[in-house]
Amino acid sequence: MPIVEKAQLMSAAEIDRTLRRLAHEIVEKSGGTGNLALIGIRRRGVPLAQRIAKAMNAIDNVEVPVGILDITLYRDDLSKVAPQAVLQSSEIPFTVDDKDLVLVDDVLYTGRTIRAGINGLFDLGRPSRIRLCVLIDRGHREMPVEAQYIGRSVQTSDSEIIEVRLREIDNDERVVLVDRVAE
Repeated sequence: MPIVEKAQLMSAAEIDRTLRRLAHEIVEKSGGTGNLALIGIRRRGVPLAQRIAKAMNAIDNVEVPVGILDITLYRDDLSKVAPQAVLQSSEIPFTVDDKDLVLVDDVLYTGRTIRAGINGLFDLGRPSRIRLCVLIDRGHREMPVEAQYIGRSVQTSDSEIIEVRLREIDNDERVVLVDRVAE
């Protein structure tokens, strides 16, 4: 089914401004960066987590550790995603035990990706707390999942898709709303 771009929701400058705001919110609500670590969900959550950590460094002059989590094996729809799952490694160079973790992803939709991410984190240890930070919350939950840090909430229909395009992955920098169109 082809898709058509309906609207640009965020420009590169708006993404940057939003990530800086999220960094401030996380530092403020965490009482600093002392026991804090960010975990980016592989693909677009990773550069977002890295950018937030960089913005936190500008606030507190402290390097907040960033880990990379691949949730492929924890997905409940693995057989629907691809005939052969492509596994990539998780790279978390610190213990998650007793850490204040912020799980970072691009779009919160059904909540299933986040459930998979939490399962993956608990396989690595027992954090003191896990909170969620997303660039876009588009609603339509199927799981009882809520983000504590939200860049922007966008109401969408089931046929619409939000595409986050980041320069590190897509050589483009913007958030767009697209729609599936019947042929």
